[in-house]
Amino acid sequence: MTDKNRVLIFDTTLRDGEQSPGATMTHAEKLEIAQMLDEMGVDIIEAGFPIASEGDFAAVSEIAKQSKNSVICGLARAQLPDIDRCWEAVKHARQPRIHTFIGTSPLHRAIPNLDMDQMAERIHQTVTHARNLCDNVQWSPMDATRTEHDYLCRVVEIAIKAGATTINIPDTVGYTAPRESAALIRMLLERVPGADEIIFATHCHNDLGMATANSLAAVEAGARQVECTINGLGERAGNTALEEVVMALKVRHDIMPFDTGIDTTKIMGISRRVAAVSGFPVQFNKAIVGKNAFLHESGIHQDGVLKNVETFEIMRPADIGLNEANIAMGKHSGRAALRAKLRDLGYEVGDNQLKDVFVRFKALADRKKEVYDDDLVALMQDSSANTDSDYLQVKHLRVVCGSDGQSADLTMVVGDEEKTVHAEGDGPVDACFNAVKAIWPHNAVLQLYQVHAVTEGTDAQATVSVRMEEEGRIATGQAADTDTILASVKAYVGALNRLKLRREMVGEGADSKQVSMYSH
Repeated sequence: MTDKNRVLIFDTTLRDGEQSPGATMTHAEKLEIAQMLDEMGVDIIEAGFPIASEGDFAAVSEIAKQSKNSVICGLARAQLPDIDRCWEAVKHARQPRIHTFIGTSPLHRAIPNLDMDQMAERIHQTVTHARNLCDNVQWSPMDATRTEHDYLCRVVEIAIKAGATTINIPDTVGYTAPRESAALIRMLLERVPGADEIIFATHCHNDLGMATANSLAAVEAGARQVECTINGLGERAGNTALEEVVMALKVRHDIMPFDTGIDTTKIMGISRRVAAVSGFPVQFNKAIVGKNAFLHESGIHQDGVLKNVETFEIMRPADIGLNEANIAMGKHSGRAALRAKLRDLGYEVGDNQLKDVFVRFKALADRKKEVYDDDLVALMQDSSANTDSDYLQVKHLRVVCGSDGQSADLTMVVGDEEKTVHAEGDGPVDACFNAVKAIWPHNAVLQLYQVHAVTEGTDAQATVSVRMEEEGRIATGQAADTDTILASVKAYVGALNRLKLRREMVGEGADSKQVSMYSH
């Protein structure tokens, strides 16, 4: 890399992000997100963990074949079979990369029962093997921020000499602080022979809410690759959010004169798409992409923004691809207007998808006087979460509720078979969920049930989110409708579809969320 002010963006939404409990994506969804990342200018896409399952291998392999611009990377433990499997998946890419790792802190060394010398030898052997397969190799000392500095310098030097071209320094448990993150990168650059000939990367988790700050501090200290995810999706509290790093570097270019190749106008579109396919809604006050990020309710703020928008906004909605005008559409709006509005909101839809969305839009417009931007976003999320390709589909629902009791008559399509049941419950939602369980028996436990209105008024759409757990597997479902009960059933069934997908993934091989980092 000749430009020392160029910061590479390494997106791991499809690997670390998908490892979030409940965030399983289908094969088609992974390919779609990968294409969006490729088009927005992401330098490296970590497409998955090929050894984890046949499904993961197939997704990484297909993404590698379809990518046009990005380096396509696969993850591998410090084991020869992992590295071979990773190479088989990524070798189809125009620019392939193998990313191999091992835990180097005292806590992590104890699990595989390797002493310092044994681990050093493992690192030399596996990085050398990876480099013999691929000339673009990344190595990570997992839990680097809790690894003894002398030993960290030793193993980083070994990895560089074995052929690693990128050394990633992960804050695996989100433990470090910004000044420590910067000091660690400076120390490695100063002490490790050959450090100036490779790229240092930073991968920060958000357990203490400092992931983005730690990543930016590492960049100021000399790191030139940031590992991140869309919406900060990831293990536990998540990762550094791509949108936060990119926009921070853009807005504060005065003190951080670093450039990325990201097309920021695509940020909102991919943020919403990842939220839809992962089932993880974006919190309202999320930096950059949250619903409230550009809203002002205080009279003082509103007055200031009306006079000069820069008084209370450090970036413009258009910078991230967000339409600034919240113009309502109605039942007389046509397909061309809907396509244009969706494009303003960050959604590029093909003719077939537009046809389906237009039918849903007309049905919604018949029930609401005005359809606002947020209604359309909810409609798109519901459209992607409840499709004709789902194994379980809600076809008809009739609910009776009142002081005399609550019951539900539900018709569902299960595979190619249509089934109808009558069920009662302690409330209309409980009755509906009992009906679903009667049609599709399961042992999943409902862990979370949330409802919020998308817009104001008694005709507002309700967005329902559910979280379910079955034998350690977690899945989320999300749906929107002006009928809160119907939205609840669609979200519940959506989660069951995801659990079914998870079971099938495990049936094909080990699940990436269950593969031990230390198994031999």
